[in-house]
Amino acid sequence: MLEIDKVTFCYRQGEYAVREASLKVADGEFVAVAGRNGSGKTTLTRLVMGLLQPTAGGIMLDGRCTAGRPTAEIARQVGYVFQNPDRQIFRDTVAEEVAYGPEQLGWAAEAVRAAVAKALAAADLAKLAGAYPRSLAKGQKQRLAIASALVLAPRLLILDEPTSGQDAQEKAALMALLTELNAKGTAILLVTHDMELLARYARRAVVLAGGRVVYDGGVRALFAGGAAVDGWGLREPAAAKVARGLKTFGFATEAIMPEELNGAICRAGGKAYA
Repeated sequence: MLEIDKVTFCYRQGEYAVREASLKVADGEFVAVAGRNGSGKTTLTRLVMGLLQPTAGGIMLDGRCTAGRPTAEIARQVGYVFQNPDRQIFRDTVAEEVAYGPEQLGWAAEAVRAAVAKALAAADLAKLAGAYPRSLAKGQKQRLAIASALVLAPRLLILDEPTSGQDAQEKAALMALLTELNAKGTAILLVTHDMELLARYARRAVVLAGGRVVYDGGVRALFAGGAAVDGWGLREPAAAKVARGLKTFGFATEAIMPEELNGAICRAGGKAYA
């Protein structure tokens, strides 16, 4: 579906934000993009949306180059959610906010109403359709931004640090929504610094360092070495770090989540006392 081919982008001459980055996202994938601040994550996603244009290389959707295509056209296939949802909110009610995209594309009134109702239901915001968007909690604003993207039925949803500043309950609710959308066929490209979240939800990880793609592969394999992750400015999940430490005592497990580690320890204990 999405192919980023050796894309480079400079904000100024000689100041590279992205360097020859390549990656592909297929329909239905759940990919997390990680890296330290300034590694090029957000710049790369903005290049995909046409908010920025590559200095070199190309970006294709379904084999068609995005260069010169209006952002509104790209948004029909790719939804984008900013880290700060307040940057996307400007209308007087939740329903009106979600309706903005279809209205700008000239949809018939009945089609707009149906699409808005569906998007609000998907984001669990139907009961807040008449609410003033600025009065919502941050987690609700983030879901509103997602609903505003979903209303156009995109095949790929890009989210830039969507759980930043949220408490554990809001974070869990948002990730449950993304998991459900992915299960229904929407591809997810999640930019995050949260390695616990990445380990639990993503099925593939892409790491950027200095604007380059330095890792593209399985989530479990990402944390197998430890040293490389530290070198890229990432903090590995606590369970993965403990599991690697236990290997020095002859206890082998590839656990990257707490419940996996706990289960492995319990099974080993059972065998020890059998």
